[in-house]
Amino acid sequence: MNVLYNIGIAAMQAGVKIAALRNNKLKKMVEGQACTFDTLAREITAADRGHIVWVHAASLGEFEQGRPLIEMVKRTMPGQRILLTFFSPSGYEVRKNYKGADVVCYLPFDTPANARRFIDMVSPRMAIFVKYEFWGNYLQQLSCRQIPTYIISSIFRPGQIFFRFYGGMFRHMLDYFTRLYVQDEKSRQLLSSIGITDVTVAGDTRFDRVSDILASCKPFPTVERFASSSPLTLIIGSSWQPDEEIVIPYFNSHPGMKLIIAPHEFDDARINAIKARITRPTALYSEASEETIADADCLIIDCFGILSSCYRYANVAYIGGGFGAGIHNLNEAAVYGIPVIFGPNHSKFKEAHDLIECGGGFSISNSDDFVKVIDRLMRDKQFLAKSGSSAGNYIKSHLGATKLIYNEIQGQLTMDN
Repeated sequence: MNVLYNIGIAAMQAGVKIAALRNNKLKKMVEGQACTFDTLAREITAADRGHIVWVHAASLGEFEQGRPLIEMVKRTMPGQRILLTFFSPSGYEVRKNYKGADVVCYLPFDTPANARRFIDMVSPRMAIFVKYEFWGNYLQQLSCRQIPTYIISSIFRPGQIFFRFYGGMFRHMLDYFTRLYVQDEKSRQLLSSIGITDVTVAGDTRFDRVSDILASCKPFPTVERFASSSPLTLIIGSSWQPDEEIVIPYFNSHPGMKLIIAPHEFDDARINAIKARITRPTALYSEASEETIADADCLIIDCFGILSSCYRYANVAYIGGGFGAGIHNLNEAAVYGIPVIFGPNHSKFKEAHDLIECGGGFSISNSDDFVKVIDRLMRDKQFLAKSGSSAGNYIKSHLGATKLIYNEIQGQLTMDN
């Protein structure tokens, strides 16, 4: 890659190391990256060379997009080993023991030396990047060694750097991909406008993932008992403080509803802050008993791994993040046939626009907007049912991206094996 890019990566790496002195999440990332090459040396043998499918996801959300393809490859081609890498601790720390991959580790910073060493040690059969991962030195190394390289569930917008007059260096990264699997036709057309034509409109693999979750979701009797005694249960998924500041006051003043809160982070400080805002009886999932559940109007989910199954016990879902960096996974809730509400920062999320258009999703900008939406959903049962049905049908109509992608790359996987 060019000198400016490498200087930028070096500056980013130095900045993260400095910030890690005071940030526990970044400290985990720095320490994890320092272990990557030892992990590869221990887990990957000479016999594995040429039989590794490397999948890279920045964080947990991208992992969920890549997961259906990982599991399809693992299920149908057991001779391939799966290497799963993360850049963010929020992905690695949650999925470091994921059984669908043979090796899970952090991806070191995209320096020329790291990229060469990583590809030397792994020698993957192919590489699959998920959604927004564009690391120039890794892509260059893969291209130079003629290793098939794909990006899946990607989506492109006119404002991205690839389409700016000064974005030539980043446009060149796109040439390194063997094929780009994008979510929509607009992305294909944008890429075509800059000469990138090895593109397939495949859709978003997250639809397949949430459909899998629906088919195999586990029962959670505690949550079911909590919700069953209420005519309307609202669940807040992956909430941040601005989301809670909008929803909790409404809940406090409406005894006819129950509330499930699954905060994005649930350390003691966050849990205590949430409890302090609630004026009605509240229980923590980790401490719940039949007695506390019977008395509670609010249930706080203070553990990982159950939110995606808990949505089925609610009548309406509010998905957090829309007053910050961006909304979390709408599809996890919509697949259960319930309407979804979310904040205004959703311009980068195609599914948000689609759900609004079909009547299964509602965007709000403030407390007044929320009150209007939730009041109508609580009052008008026919409207609630219609909105939920629209959300569920939207998910059903967008299945199949994983199979389409797999069918195309399968030939590459079987070639010379």
